[in-house]
Amino acid sequence: MSLRTTLGNSLGGAGQVVLGLAILAALLAGLHLAPATSGAPASSGGAASGPTAQGGGPPSSPGRQDPYQDKVADYGVCRGTDPACYNDWDLPRTTDGRVRVLVFTATGVSRHAHLGPLLPAGMNPPLTSAHVAQNAVIRWGQEYGFEVDWTEDVRQLDAPAKLAPYDAVVFLSNSRTMLDDASQTALLQYVRSGGGFVAVHNTLGAMYHWPWFQGLLGGANFYDHGPHRDGQVLTVDRRDASTKDLPRRWDFRDEWYNLEPFPTGVRFLAEVDTDTIGSGTGFNGHPGHAGEHPVSWCQYYDGGRAWVTSLGHDPAAWTADSTLPGADSFKTHVVGGILSAAGEQPFCR
Repeated sequence: MSLRTTLGNSLGGAGQVVLGLAILAALLAGLHLAPATSGAPASSGGAASGPTAQGGGPPSSPGRQDPYQDKVADYGVCRGTDPACYNDWDLPRTTDGRVRVLVFTATGVSRHAHLGPLLPAGMNPPLTSAHVAQNAVIRWGQEYGFEVDWTEDVRQLDAPAKLAPYDAVVFLSNSRTMLDDASQTALLQYVRSGGGFVAVHNTLGAMYHWPWFQGLLGGANFYDHGPHRDGQVLTVDRRDASTKDLPRRWDFRDEWYNLEPFPTGVRFLAEVDTDTIGSGTGFNGHPGHAGEHPVSWCQYYDGGRAWVTSLGHDPAAWTADSTLPGADSFKTHVVGGILSAAGEQPFCR
């Protein structure tokens, strides 16, 4: 006869209840429960209340019905919308009177049409008219007063000193695995030094197997998308540098990425009105994000600033004098994201 049975028989009914509660308390005390984070994901302009070391997803955003959030991955860094997560170091790039941006467009497998053909090695290789996205960022830099370098050569990112002079690095429609160990280390060190990071479109589908990079993207990854189609973007936070000059609603055409995991601990800046795009079911079966489908967000991450958008599929979004509805708003949005990540404008307001 077990000790529990013996004690239960001797204590009687009331004693068994007390014994059962004591056993339950002991079991609960032995569980290793993840601590609750102090920050919550911001929706429609809200903000997390403080910096957190990510370990278990913050609670659901208002309006979402128990979305899947990454409660397993622990990025081990300070992240969220509190500037306390930023390393405000006095570095030469912040005092040289220049705003320098590096655009990195290396791709591992798939390649979007707006990137044009593969670029040769080196820094600032020749561009053709087919490289509409790279040409657009260069053109926008000339218009808004920031300098732009560009490359697809991972060797240009293989040491922290090579990234250190840039106020922001723009990862534009990268795919799968395009960074090696040296460039991963350099990017990590750059961000930790207070660097600015901007991710555009298919970069959400890159470096799936590097947890730190997934955290840099807001804890989110590209899963799939529906057909390329028209929709309306809602500007849900109009205080940010990337949204303050945007209309409340603007027409656009995109693939409207479905995200898995869903972004956590970030400030949502824009989302697509899911009533304007029909079914959100993607080619791999994702049901879509009915009612709340973010397309842009920002956060402080591991000492740096990170601004992310899933928009930008259509080459016409990057073309000069584009007739695509919403192209001007997209330009304003991305330029604001670059300048705020670079520290030239207020970040993640």
